[in-house]
Amino acid sequence: MDMEFTREDLAFRDEVREFLAQNLPDRLRVGARRTPGVFVEPDIGLEWHRTLAARGWVAPHWPKEDGGTGWTPTQRFIFEQECGLAGAPSLSILGLRLVGPVICAFGTPEQKKRFLPGILSGDVYWCQGYSEPGSGSDLASLKTRARREGDEYVINGSKIWTTHAHHADWMFALVRTDPDVKPQRGISFLLVPMDQPGIEVAPIMSMSGDHEVNQVFLTDARTGAENRIGEEGQGWTIAKFLLENERGGSCYAPRLLRSLDEIGRLAQEAPSGVNGALAHDPRFRDRLARTRLEAEALEFTELRILADLAKGRAPGPQTSLAKLLGSNLGQAVDTLRLELYGYDALQLPLERPLYGNDAPEPVGSAGAQVALGRYLNNRAATIFGGSNEVQKNIIAKSVLGL
Repeated sequence: MDMEFTREDLAFRDEVREFLAQNLPDRLRVGARRTPGVFVEPDIGLEWHRTLAARGWVAPHWPKEDGGTGWTPTQRFIFEQECGLAGAPSLSILGLRLVGPVICAFGTPEQKKRFLPGILSGDVYWCQGYSEPGSGSDLASLKTRARREGDEYVINGSKIWTTHAHHADWMFALVRTDPDVKPQRGISFLLVPMDQPGIEVAPIMSMSGDHEVNQVFLTDARTGAENRIGEEGQGWTIAKFLLENERGGSCYAPRLLRSLDEIGRLAQEAPSGVNGALAHDPRFRDRLARTRLEAEALEFTELRILADLAKGRAPGPQTSLAKLLGSNLGQAVDTLRLELYGYDALQLPLERPLYGNDAPEPVGSAGAQVALGRYLNNRAATIFGGSNEVQKNIIAKSVLGL
């Protein structure tokens, strides 16, 4: 594997760095840094989304003919790496990385014309209707029904852990359209408008007091048959395509390494509680070094995935390995951050947001104010997008042949 970037790649990296320096305002960096949740709020995320859209850089993973950038896999990696290192807000993946590529791959020309422009501009916000009570990692057991009535589907059931459903204009949902066949064959993929009487969004508050996820109840909710992506019964195939984008479409290492750099820098001044700075505590220093080495090893795994993509190969089970390692390392970083801030990290304000003029006054520092909330919210990282157990099963079957 050639680990060196070409001259053209280095020139592209310089272009991205210059763009970030000129167009990423401090208020967005600060807002992202002071968000304890997994997803930034739309007021931050959409502003950055529209900045990138104006440059034509908002959908690197889309085909160029559908509004993508036409970048190589290496350029996509460089772009995401530089955004992570610069502290840019993470964009909502729900439209751009999940339903958008599905519509590009499986949608009709009319569906592309109708839905893709709103995703690119950020004017239409999406949520994902996959998990249900009792059907999480085992999606094939989902029970939400969609009955065809003329030119519409009538939908009854509920979805849970639905991120940002309270902001969403549309939901992309897996529904059961045929209960009499093998479970995977009876599922279809529908786009459902959220603004209708048959949909109720009930908030689910996280342990940290953040409102990111919801339960969505569908009672005779309706959507037009023209909003079905693919054929009836093709939903399972489309779902697998989407989950590959969710589990393997991001590089974790740059943001992890940036956080570890920050922790190491702050540890030079943070008291250890015994004698001297925390950075001089051999146990803390050892954990910090080990976590950094693991993050650097993850970066090499991501580069191997990049090398496969650059050669036109499917990334395969490495994406599950990256998801598994990235989630675990993110939790390890959160634990180090708690130790760094000590007793100040015990604060857990319920006001939101923790940025802007109305943010509550922190105890000690703004970093300490978000540390516990981030730790609590990120416990879900080893569950969403495919739990650790699911990823290990994929690796065991695909790599080890078990």
